Amino acid sequence: MGEATPPLPMPRHVAIIMDGNGRWAKSHGLPRFEGHRRGAEAVRRVVADARDLGIEALTLYSFSSENWSRPKQEIGELMGLLKRFIRSDLKDLHAKNVRLRIIGEGHPTDPEVQGLLDEAQALTRANTGVTLTVAFNYGARNEMARAAQALARQVAAGELRAEDITPARFAEALDTAGLPPLDLMIRTSGEQRLSNFLLWQAAYAELVFLPVFWPDFDRSWLERALGEYGRRERRFGGVEAGES
Repeated sequence: MGEATPPLPMPRHVAIIMDGNGRWAKSHGLPRFEGHRRGAEAVRRVVADARDLGIEALTLYSFSSENWSRPKQEIGELMGLLKRFIRSDLKDLHAKNVRLRIIGEGHPTDPEVQGLLDEAQALTRANTGVTLTVAFNYGARNEMARAAQALARQVAAGELRAEDITPARFAEALDTAGLPPLDLMIRTSGEQRLSNFLLWQAAYAELVFLPVFWPDFDRSWLERALGEYGRRERRFGGVEAGES
């Protein structure tokens, strides 16, 4: 008998740009909100699948800082969906040992949303299973600017020397401090751009773009992305011995 094929490498940290809710709804002759509602169901599936597959950290792009330019009715519907998701799913996530983290600037106008997000993080803080990080009111350029400002304040206060600001020290000032390095970035809907998501963290991540709208994303699509990741050779800017 031949030797068994070794298992493909598994990423520790996977991030997903959940794109295509509106186009999914349009393709089915449904209102945009129905696309967002079905997208929330896909979130439930992917969290469960990530936990089952042994992924250590899952980061989801739920609402960007640029999304505030959308129609007020759609924003209100999205906020209502977020509230319902937390109220209905928080106990289940906690029971399954999922740790919930929120990155971004928080909610600037709705204290109820901010209170629910804070409650969810506090309840699950000690959990040791998959870390589910939700990027809410998040933009990567803003994140890096806030990190730079925080470090500049430390320098101004004499707590830090400018020459001590290394890439590692800068990463510690980002919202994602404490998470494993980002290994795999997935974007659904067929679009092929990062849209201001985890720009620093994605420096050496593998990028996989899938031709599926987010509401239709399921375990088979996740496994397809994981398989693509496992087949790639990650060099982090280096070369193999003997290569020029």
